[in-house]
Amino acid sequence: MKKDTMDPATSEDTPGTKRERAERVAVDASEAQTAERAKTGKKRASSYWAVSWGIFKRNKLGVFCLGVVLVLVLVAIFAPLLAPYDPDAQTLTNMLQNPSFAHPFGTDEYGRDILSRVLYGCRISLSVGVVSQLIALVIGFFSGVCAGYFGGKVDAVISFVIQVFSSFPFLLFAIVVMFVLGPGLINLYVALGLLMWTSTARLVRGDVMKLKGSEYIQSCMISGGKPMRIIMKHLLPNCVSTLIVVSTLGIPNAILSEATLSYLGLGVQPPTASWGSMISAAQTYIQTATFYSVIPGIAIIITVMAFNLLGDALRDALDPKMRS
Repeated sequence: MKKDTMDPATSEDTPGTKRERAERVAVDASEAQTAERAKTGKKRASSYWAVSWGIFKRNKLGVFCLGVVLVLVLVAIFAPLLAPYDPDAQTLTNMLQNPSFAHPFGTDEYGRDILSRVLYGCRISLSVGVVSQLIALVIGFFSGVCAGYFGGKVDAVISFVIQVFSSFPFLLFAIVVMFVLGPGLINLYVALGLLMWTSTARLVRGDVMKLKGSEYIQSCMISGGKPMRIIMKHLLPNCVSTLIVVSTLGIPNAILSEATLSYLGLGVQPPTASWGSMISAAQTYIQTATFYSVIPGIAIIITVMAFNLLGDALRDALDPKMRS
């Protein structure tokens, strides 16, 4: 007769043995982390956000751009304290003065201090970028979630609407919407928010379609969880990183759109200080007072580049695919 042969390792592979091996592995891993912490003096990040922050800190350009964005935010908040003059105060005897100690950036055609107007214009540009992106995030998130979660006809209708909005040139569409709504800051918030939600909806829809097939979402659905509870408790936290990156990259687009519409006379109206309207007013004096148009243009370039590079750094830190 042929005797049954069995591998000793297999014969000892009982549930108790597996548990003991797992416990030994856990103890060894804990001891290794303790030894590493004692040797380097650093604690290994254990959460997703801690790991992402560690990756972001190693990106020197991203950290620098974060500092620039924080400075711009502080300038926008404390513009009344930082501005040396009233941005709307006209002094006709000081028309188009070159940069000097009294007016570091010079004056405009009405004798208004350009430095003060640039500082107040920062407030307008950042407010347009942030508020319009908040509107776009809310619309885009719920549209993308409904399309990805419910599927079927809901997905078809929302995808069709996204395609319709995306088929028109953005700037031309924005000009038409502002012409219908009328110029003004509030209408600018609404118009840009209504036109910038499609990219958010596409990305959220893709994330939700992937998450919908995961085991914990299926368990929630089988156990009778309500769709709104599943969306807000499980899907929203998993889409936060996508929303952060999309909003950071969307703010500079909104700032450029505001500057363009204000340049065309459809955005912020005089005498409110806006970088785009300042460039529009300066085009008549571009040869005699070049500083008048260059300074707000530099402010736009710095702001847009800072947000774009910050968005790239956040994408590299938050996206697991980019990490590898």
